[in-house]
Amino acid sequence: MKAPAESPQTSTPDSETGPETEQINQNIEAVKRFYVREEQEISPSQRIVERISDFAARPLFLGIILGFVALWVLVNVELKHSGFNAFDPPPFSLLQGILGLGALLTATVVLSKQNRAAKLAERREHLDLKVTLLTEQKAAKLINLLEELRRDLPNVKDRHDPEANALQKAMNPDRVLAALDEDKDEDKEQNAKRSR
Repeated sequence: MKAPAESPQTSTPDSETGPETEQINQNIEAVKRFYVREEQEISPSQRIVERISDFAARPLFLGIILGFVALWVLVNVELKHSGFNAFDPPPFSLLQGILGLGALLTATVVLSKQNRAAKLAERREHLDLKVTLLTEQKAAKLINLLEELRRDLPNVKDRHDPEANALQKAMNPDRVLAALDEDKDEDKEQNAKRSR
């Protein structure tokens, strides 16, 4: 009795577990951890504010407000025409106060959510800057290694390349940040001069 022939396993890109796939998975996990950590740092009151903000951003919320105002006006007008005392006769000052308070609360909720989103965006930008500086250092190291290899290979003509010499020197992150701060200060000064 013959054993069934085993089918050769075909490797697909999804099933490969090489260093590149491992590095991609590590990067994805790092991003997931970043978002999980950000989510865990949200206070209970901030969660409530964000739920309110999410609800207020829906078209249903606008429909509810318009329905409330229409019902308020209709009930008060009908009470007045029926001979009863309207609880908020025209010009509906109580309704105006309620809507004004609602607008104030909605604006506060939206600003609170935007403030948290701005802080999160600032942290992402900071992370992007770190990654960019690290990438620049890696690129400088690679250029340095390539130049070293070029000098060591006997069959490759050795030549002076000033651009490669400049690029193989990694930037000092402190100098980059200092230059960015100087640019920011100059922009502030120019804006101050323009506003005078």
